[in-house]
Amino acid sequence: MQSNKENLQVLFEDNHIIIVNKRAGDITQGDKTGDKPLSDVVKEYIKNKYNKPGNVFIGVVHRLDRPTSGIIIFARTSKALERLNKMLRDKTIHKTYWAVVKNHPNKEKDTLINFLKKNPKNNKSSAFQKEITGSKRAVLHYQVIKKLENYSLLEIDLETGRHHQIRTQLSSIGCTIKGDLKYGFPRSNKDGSIHLHARKIQFTHPVSKETIKIIAPTPNDVIWNACN
Repeated sequence: MQSNKENLQVLFEDNHIIIVNKRAGDITQGDKTGDKPLSDVVKEYIKNKYNKPGNVFIGVVHRLDRPTSGIIIFARTSKALERLNKMLRDKTIHKTYWAVVKNHPNKEKDTLINFLKKNPKNNKSSAFQKEITGSKRAVLHYQVIKKLENYSLLEIDLETGRHHQIRTQLSSIGCTIKGDLKYGFPRSNKDGSIHLHARKIQFTHPVSKETIKIIAPTPNDVIWNACN
């Protein structure tokens, strides 16, 4: 994975937070792959831009799956990180996703409620209609916002934040995300991405208290470009 400050797309930055548009394939923070995480790329960007000596503080507020693109908030101070973590727990950070799926859902607009259980062996979640041991309740709202020739574009609002929640729940209604082999799409995207994008975010700035609204441009490919 190639990452450097030249291709870091910064959507918002001030002394307290920095919001970037993650590319599909980037990892948010270090993992067992040893690949360079986005958090390190952001640190380098801050260090170089402001000629900061020594270590740069970057706090990871939330993550996106590796094949997913879109908005990620990083904290630049421990105070901002603490407040953003609380906002995340209190569900006052509002995130909206876009997903390109095969098949058209039966309903143009719906709320999906399932119980998801994660299998750590294959890093995959399964959706159940009723609660089972070890499962967690998952709620999302979707609406169809565009119909393409072979796909539908859905806008999704999450009420809960479960492991692979959007991928699992959409696959459970027969609307697998384009490129998502893990959840049943027949073929992968050439770049290993899936067509799931964290599109919008709205929250109250942890320090200035102003309302922050950000929209992240979709990746540059034929399908995403047809959605805009």
